[in-house]
Amino acid sequence: MQATEMKATIRVNIPQNAYDIRIAPGGLDYLGPWLAGEGTPLVPLGQKVLVVSNPVVFELYGKSAIASLTQAGYTVCHCILPAGEEHKTLASIEKIHNIAFDNQLERSSAMVALGGGVIGDMTGFAASSWLRGIAVVQVPTSLLAMVDASMGGKTGVNHPKGKNLIGAFHQPRMVLIDPQVLETLPVREFRAGVAEVIKYGVIWDLPLFEALEAAERLDDYAHVSNALLQTMLIHSCQAKADVVSQDVRESGIRAILNYGHTVGHAVESLTGYSTINHGEAVAIGMVAAAKIAEVMEQSDWSAADTQRQQILIEKTQLPTQLPNTISIEDILVALRSDKKVKAGKVRFVLPKQLGEAFVTDQVNDDIARTVLKEMMD
Repeated sequence: MQATEMKATIRVNIPQNAYDIRIAPGGLDYLGPWLAGEGTPLVPLGQKVLVVSNPVVFELYGKSAIASLTQAGYTVCHCILPAGEEHKTLASIEKIHNIAFDNQLERSSAMVALGGGVIGDMTGFAASSWLRGIAVVQVPTSLLAMVDASMGGKTGVNHPKGKNLIGAFHQPRMVLIDPQVLETLPVREFRAGVAEVIKYGVIWDLPLFEALEAAERLDDYAHVSNALLQTMLIHSCQAKADVVSQDVRESGIRAILNYGHTVGHAVESLTGYSTINHGEAVAIGMVAAAKIAEVMEQSDWSAADTQRQQILIEKTQLPTQLPNTISIEDILVALRSDKKVKAGKVRFVLPKQLGEAFVTDQVNDDIARTVLKEMMD
């Protein structure tokens, strides 16, 4: 399948930090000109650009990205970091900063994140903290990063006690999505991205959810039609742009974007960020949240809605049960360390009905424990 006709520009209207999400097949070849301001409202940057990537992505797409930047007049250096959530640490940020220092990056310089969500988070945080903040451009190469991690300005690294506990809000200068790079994405990583797409359907966009329901398969990029991929990318990006534009620093409605992430982050942390990837953890977390919503009875969410979500997750071949290597009590402890805890209470995002969600701190340990027991593998 070739995503040859897909093209869209979505504006994220954040006061003083507005930027475009550009979806364009073959767009990687235009990274340099677009960053330089061709066809965009961008103010030109200084000459130096640092590209941050991992070995696999850099081998596939580093040459194209650097060639485009060089041809546009930039002086390019690069930093290659090991792949994997377990490397999302302050030590990796120090490596980026060291290369920034060695190449004398200035306040007018930029960092380009070429990779998935881990690279995007780390590059964004490194950019936010280098010289008190320089520009960052997100060039996501995984579906998960395309529909979620590359947008919204959340950056950071993990702490040994929890996921994303160290970081900053730092909006990108531009997000460039080239759907053609998904052709080289491993199947497991594609499925992880679909988990975030399902999330948007549940919390915000009922037509997106219904489009996913109508699909014959969701488990493999090769079997997803061009039309469906276009719907997934554009609807997901628009949903995140809509929410982030209303609530930049997650003081209100933006919290709904954490649907599935409360239990999901606990599962990731307790499994050492190595056996369960982010999308798989979010899928498990969405199952938990849906079951909790049924028990809470604070909304119109029904057992039938839970089943509809379950069918989509299973169609994607994502996990729906907790791994038996972690204990329920450890999960409950991890939940209390989540960065969304407020006044000592864990805040859950629960579905209100398909296409709408809400945040509550009324999920007690007994409710959570009962639901989690049902989900033990």
